[in-house]
Amino acid sequence: MKRECTVLISSAGRRVELIQCFRNGAAALDIDLTVIAVDLEPAMSAACQAADRAIRVPPCDRAEFIDALLGICLRDQVDLIIPTIDPELEPISAQAERFRELGTEVAVSTPAVVRLARDKLRTAQFLSSRGLPVPRTGLPEEVLAEPDAWPWPLMVKPRAGSSSIGIRIVSSPDQLVEIGGSPEYLVQELLRGEEYTVNLFFDRAGRLRCVIPHLRCEVRAGEVAKGITRRHAELEAIAWALGEALAGARGALCFQAIVDGDGHPLAFELNARFGGGYPLAHHAGARFAQWLLEETTGRPLSAHNHWHDGVLMLRYDHAVFCAASTE
Repeated sequence: MKRECTVLISSAGRRVELIQCFRNGAAALDIDLTVIAVDLEPAMSAACQAADRAIRVPPCDRAEFIDALLGICLRDQVDLIIPTIDPELEPISAQAERFRELGTEVAVSTPAVVRLARDKLRTAQFLSSRGLPVPRTGLPEEVLAEPDAWPWPLMVKPRAGSSSIGIRIVSSPDQLVEIGGSPEYLVQELLRGEEYTVNLFFDRAGRLRCVIPHLRCEVRAGEVAKGITRRHAELEAIAWALGEALAGARGALCFQAIVDGDGHPLAFELNARFGGGYPLAHHAGARFAQWLLEETTGRPLSAHNHWHDGVLMLRYDHAVFCAASTE
């Protein structure tokens, strides 16, 4: 078993809590952990200030991004990469074998799973094809062709969006026409009820090992600000069924769902990465970060599904103070 481990957090941004979860897991395993955080502007990233090292990298949509990561992994003997934002998942996943050749594991699903999660329309179609409950979903042109067949008002959002950016509520076909029938958007039944995130952990062999839902009591900028873990039999059943259907999943994923007034859940979004509310799952006993460290360092995997129900997270703003960069 390795006693030392170097983890690279990509597009680190504000993910200070995620770094703390990895430090907490390393301490429990008696691992000497080094955290490298990379970002476009490390001097302006709180997570980069919390890491042991911070390194500037190119944007993830450029070819130089992967070359930069490979160079860091080679030079600093990185053991594990944790991607954190949607746009970087596919480039990293597509090059996973190149990283493994350097001895670096990548906690990311296969490109097929990443592409599925990135496209909310395909996600809804996939879930529906597996018999899982989803809201009615279609393209703007499909809705405009039969407007009377849809339950107005409707939700319109980017097929590849995140953090609730670009979401609109439309009350009539005329408002939908204003969007122009763009195939980059989807239209979805407007759901009302309690919103949940369901965090999932898949081991290295692609087996789903843990399912932990939390109620999103309050959301700010698309991220849960107040949440509470809850056992919910129907949500958990959806998750285990998804785990059976989702070949190629790896590490941390999550999906969003609405539970209506009758207690029936509808799943509507899949993320092939750590969700922003993961620290709640970690503190409730679903220690995904620790389990990834166990796999990476050759320890027996302790993944389980015996987390604590009713753990409440109340987030607040916290500042990092450092000398301003002179670059």
